[in-house]
Amino acid sequence: MARARNAAGAGSMGLFLPASGASLRAMSLTRRTLLATPLLLPGAARAQAAWPNRPIRLIVPFPPGGGVDLTARLLAEPLARELGQNVVIENKGGAGGVIGVEAMANSPADGYTLSLDGAGTVTAGPHLRRLPYDPFALAHVTRLVRMPFIVAVRTDFPARTLPEFMAYVRTHELRWASGGIGTSQHLAGELFKQMSGLPMVHIPYRGTGPALNDLAAKVVDAYFGDPATMGLIRAGNARAMGVTSPERWPLLPETPTMAEAVPGYQTENWYGLAAPPGTPAPVMARLTEAVLKVMTDPAVMRRFDEAGLHPATMPQGEYIAYLRRDSETWARVVRAGNIRVDSE
Repeated sequence: MARARNAAGAGSMGLFLPASGASLRAMSLTRRTLLATPLLLPGAARAQAAWPNRPIRLIVPFPPGGGVDLTARLLAEPLARELGQNVVIENKGGAGGVIGVEAMANSPADGYTLSLDGAGTVTAGPHLRRLPYDPFALAHVTRLVRMPFIVAVRTDFPARTLPEFMAYVRTHELRWASGGIGTSQHLAGELFKQMSGLPMVHIPYRGTGPALNDLAAKVVDAYFGDPATMGLIRAGNARAMGVTSPERWPLLPETPTMAEAVPGYQTENWYGLAAPPGTPAPVMARLTEAVLKVMTDPAVMRRFDEAGLHPATMPQGEYIAYLRRDSETWARVVRAGNIRVDSE
């Protein structure tokens, strides 16, 4: 009777007393299995599935007023609509764009900090200086846009046509501006200098905006610029002398290509989107899906085209291959020009 009462009491306290050794072994196995199984908290799973659940910071690695800045501002609103979160633009210029991309690369790999990039910060950068990040370790999303460079001159520049430009510069030193040492603008101008043999002196600025201001003020003679230069041209504060694309550009149909003066010369600018190294694959997949959807929307494409920034997205694998080819091109230009960036 005492044994029975003890058993009944144990049962009433919710204890399970195994009846055999086999049962003990089964319980031990179950306990080991549970301990070896990762614990997935429902909140963590929901947080990943819900990305993004707060605003996204989009770093523009140049001051306001240039083509990179314009690309970010044209992208931010439709991307915010698609993702359901604000996309906050932060201009962080300096060192030819490197400072801004470095800030992105050192941010948490959670998809909430992105940056725009280009040749100067990804494909040409490693050949110019020791970068504070590995450009091919970044989580590259896609190329966003491509466009020719515009060779613009001050309004009182003596030459009116491309042949006159070439003749004048052969006997007069040309002071030409870019958005900074090692930027895609600089490299486009350097390639032209190498192929033409013209006496050209590079004047680097800390971004497109300051370079455009000095072109309008006639401090420099010329500028290898991005589509932001169109504003100056339309306002009558600069003149387009040529474009660097292989064919004439629809936005400047009367403007010749620089290849008409220097056969074989051609280059195009591009801007891409990247996230920090190690950004989770599900976040990258959602971000890439959203960006590709936005950039193929007819209304969005029209706004980019009107600004001279032609949508040119591509799958991630194709984009990485493109980056490697671009890197090889600029490696040759940098070596030939003995270009090195120590400081600005």
